[in-house]
Amino acid sequence: MPSYTLTVNAEKRTVSVDSDTPLLWVLRDHLGLTGTKYGCGRGICGNCTVHYQGNAIRSCVLPITSVLEGNIVTIEGLSENENHPVQQAWMELDVPQCGYCQSGQIMATVDLLSKIKNPTDADINTAMQGVLCRCGTYSRIRKAIHRAASIQDK
Repeated sequence: MPSYTLTVNAEKRTVSVDSDTPLLWVLRDHLGLTGTKYGCGRGICGNCTVHYQGNAIRSCVLPITSVLEGNIVTIEGLSENENHPVQQAWMELDVPQCGYCQSGQIMATVDLLSKIKNPTDADINTAMQGVLCRCGTYSRIRKAIHRAASIQDK
């Protein structure tokens, strides 16, 4: 089995997996980073969202060979003490219900706020439409995104 070296959360990590192994399973099964969740396996639900080269991607459909040259950031690498503005807003507003989709929601929000510092509701709807929440906490998610935008501006 071939070995691959990835940069995950600013740390070089080497894994031995088949070349078509999705990044999600490398992160979860081989690197023990279980914050990124499996949802649909088709890149539709957004639960598996991580950042690659500063952009949100769906890790369940991306083979390891597609991410060898850049930095991958998972929910675990977003901040050392859960003090990222988005994480702060999520906790302040008690966003999660079951919590399953929240790492995907948070990673998508960080991506949105990196591109649009003060998003409108329409911006939020567009950016977040691909991250599904079975509990329906969308109104709390929207409030938290606005709160995170205000926190990051300080």
